[in-house]
Amino acid sequence: MRKSMLPVLLVSLLATTAFAQDGGYYRDTPPPERGNVHYAWADVLRVDPVYDVVQSSYPQQRCYQQQVVERGGGSTAGTLLGAVIGGALGHQVGQGRGNTAATIGGAVVGGLVGNNASSGNRVVDQTQCEQVGERVSEQRRIAGYNVEYRYHGDVYVSRLNYDPGDRLRIRVSINPAE
Repeated sequence: MRKSMLPVLLVSLLATTAFAQDGGYYRDTPPPERGNVHYAWADVLRVDPVYDVVQSSYPQQRCYQQQVVERGGGSTAGTLLGAVIGGALGHQVGQGRGNTAATIGGAVVGGLVGNNASSGNRVVDQTQCEQVGERVSEQRRIAGYNVEYRYHGDVYVSRLNYDPGDRLRIRVSINPAE
């Protein structure tokens, strides 16, 4: 054998030994469970969903339309218009020095009348709601599946979080009976 081949042979021998120690020859089995455990497939015979009932509650309201009187404040436009009209009427009534007093008095009285006229109340519809209790709702949801399956002629039942379909992968562990 040539000297240059010796390192190649040593590396391949070490790699093969490491592969064998790592357990590469055990197919489908995780490293910590090599000894008495293996994986297999079982035929699923039946799958039955298992249901839970979930309750939800929320407040229930009753709403209705109610007429409400809104009190309006006097508008500036109504006050000004009343003052102008009152002042004009007062100016017509008075003479001389009384003319100025009649104009001012007419403007004040007209402003008050215009403010009251523009401050009319109005009726509006308003929606009123009140809580009248709680409504409870129930819903069914799938909590899991009871699965019946056969392995080597024996029938087993397990509860799973999923529907496995026609076949179920199982872990078989062999241990001595005490």
